[in-house]
Amino acid sequence: MNNKTSAFILTPLLLWQPYSVSYAQPAAAASESAGPQDASLMVIKQRTGLSELDTPAAVSVVEGQELRNSTAQVNLSESLASVPGLQIQNRQNYAQDLQLSVRGFGSRSMYGVRGVRLYVDGIPATMPDGQGQTSNIDINSIEKVEVLRGPFSALYGNASGGVVNIETETGSQPTTLQAGTYFGSYGTVRNSLKATGATGDGTHAGDVNYAISGSRFTTNGYRDHSGTQKSLGNGKFGVRIDDVSTLTLMFNSVSVDANDPGGLTESEWKDNPQQSPRGDQYNTRKSLDQTQLGLRYQRQMSDNDELSLMTWHGERHTTQYQSIPMSPQLNPAHAGGVIVLERKYQGIDTRWKHQDNLGSVPFSLTGGIDYETMTERRQGFENYNLNNGVTEYGEKGAQRRNEKNQMWNLDPYLQTSWELTSQWTLDAGLRYSTVNFDSKDYYITSGNGDDSGSASYHKLLPMGSINYALTPAWNLYFSAGRGFETPTINELSYRSDGEAGLNTGLKPSTSDTFELGSKTRVGNGLVTAALFQTNTDNELVVAESSGGRTSYINAGKTRRRGLELSLDQQFAMDWRMKMAWTLLDATYRNDTCGTSSCSADEMVPAGNRLPGIARNMGYVSLEWAPEAGWHAGADLRYMSDIEVDDQNSAQAPAYTVASLNTGYRFNWSSWSLDLFGRVDNLFDRQYVGSVIVNESNGRYFEPAPGRNWGGGATLSYTFE
Repeated sequence: MNNKTSAFILTPLLLWQPYSVSYAQPAAAASESAGPQDASLMVIKQRTGLSELDTPAAVSVVEGQELRNSTAQVNLSESLASVPGLQIQNRQNYAQDLQLSVRGFGSRSMYGVRGVRLYVDGIPATMPDGQGQTSNIDINSIEKVEVLRGPFSALYGNASGGVVNIETETGSQPTTLQAGTYFGSYGTVRNSLKATGATGDGTHAGDVNYAISGSRFTTNGYRDHSGTQKSLGNGKFGVRIDDVSTLTLMFNSVSVDANDPGGLTESEWKDNPQQSPRGDQYNTRKSLDQTQLGLRYQRQMSDNDELSLMTWHGERHTTQYQSIPMSPQLNPAHAGGVIVLERKYQGIDTRWKHQDNLGSVPFSLTGGIDYETMTERRQGFENYNLNNGVTEYGEKGAQRRNEKNQMWNLDPYLQTSWELTSQWTLDAGLRYSTVNFDSKDYYITSGNGDDSGSASYHKLLPMGSINYALTPAWNLYFSAGRGFETPTINELSYRSDGEAGLNTGLKPSTSDTFELGSKTRVGNGLVTAALFQTNTDNELVVAESSGGRTSYINAGKTRRRGLELSLDQQFAMDWRMKMAWTLLDATYRNDTCGTSSCSADEMVPAGNRLPGIARNMGYVSLEWAPEAGWHAGADLRYMSDIEVDDQNSAQAPAYTVASLNTGYRFNWSSWSLDLFGRVDNLFDRQYVGSVIVNESNGRYFEPAPGRNWGGGATLSYTFE
């Protein structure tokens, strides 16, 4: 890699710029592969090639085939443990999604993903308020997953403690059909189909490419009352309009019906980790249907200028039954135990990129604007009916809430990159983020007044980075940036004093992050290290969580500091080793009141650890993967103990689990068949997979399964 001509651009809104980060990719190959139809969220483009080595940010890339090799292809948690700083855990509860955090951001989320920006093919899976979900991600069609950590992620706007970008495959010649199946413990079955192809090579007007994928997943679940059915479809269609422009259409649809087993107390977990006493009693469950469309247009305006435009629209319908007893719902201000949401969201990203030279100094300038909006109709109902005086839970009863919520963000940005010398590169950027909430209450009774309200937040988000190339194979960088995180509409929905109405007293949190990093190429491998610290004011924390209802409060000052190390090494042609270790010290910096009014024993003292965050995470894997014949792999994962609440009164114990897989890959002319089997939690360790932070009834624990097995096959046919 020639560092003399490398230039770095990290554009927070350009979700489709040509980009690839592969530590072993030669410059010539990179230049050929980076076409106008390629897409990426993190725009890291260099004039003579693309390399993770030269990126002055903590960024990790996992190729799609790595996610599919000998795995169930159901959850991202199966294959992303190799990313340092990323804590991703399977709740064994598809009603609540994965628990995902980056450097501690997002750890407090009761469901879905919070504090981390998610994108799929450039379309945000994170709403304008910062709440996201992973249910629409189709592992069967992923080309790569990019995980960005540190100061650069702040340039993606609200709730960007980290960024996870999913890019799906772009079809190419020859046409390929693929069918896959997987069977595993607890009645788990997944079947999938995929077709990819193109009518040309993508360089001529009228050339078309396509990639279509669909899957069906069912499971009885490890725990009682955790059965799930999920149908997922994903499609991408591209066309070259002329020599300088392309158009890409993206489609995604998901439907989920999932029971909710809920959390367990420590004694319940140790007595029987598979039980679900509240799930059975209240018939807790969730159903969702989401469909979205996206359109991306790219045009090369001149040799130095490029215009990109993307727009999307989606609709999401959710119904959730919670484990809330009848007695609290007798309060006329209570919103009930059934949530019904109808959401419509849309947005447009546009930007202009200019590359030039000022004297002998190459530079780039990128400017644009991002507008996103969401309209939500939120209704609440009682979760019971009275039948001859007998309370029957799990039935929709009388209405208790009816409101229309609207939120939008408008974020202009400007970013520049300067290659000062053959060894020094300077990057700087600004984003001005505006987030607005408005709620109109339509449920007004004598005991429940008008709870309409609005809130607006504004923040200037600067960042800067300096990169120094000691050698062509060793880079050092330092970066700093400011991010902010507003309350989500769900966090605004419930007040910590128990009264009805929006919790408009919540303030956005503000974080200042500093990072020092090193990246070194060693043979066909890459060694990375990052030392970081994040200081946060007005940290948003859980005030109380009970019966599926969570309220929040600003906790004051917190600090996250730590070290990330990783090794990705390929050797002896078919062997590959990955290692990652994360040290994360996340604590309160001042005495904190976790409720609206604190007694002495409720005060959280400075120095307490933030709940939901492991202090240490470790991962190592070894894979033998020839193109044909036998293949095998093994991995070992370690997670230190995790505090379950602000008081640090209990912990989910540390654990280490191991997995093995093996299989055989056949290749016959145009046919390919890959058979595999795997064993997870090889030594049958009993452990807690995730925790529900600050659960007021002490039901913190979400157990993980013991030893479990699975196996499957993938059959492909290529039309030569």
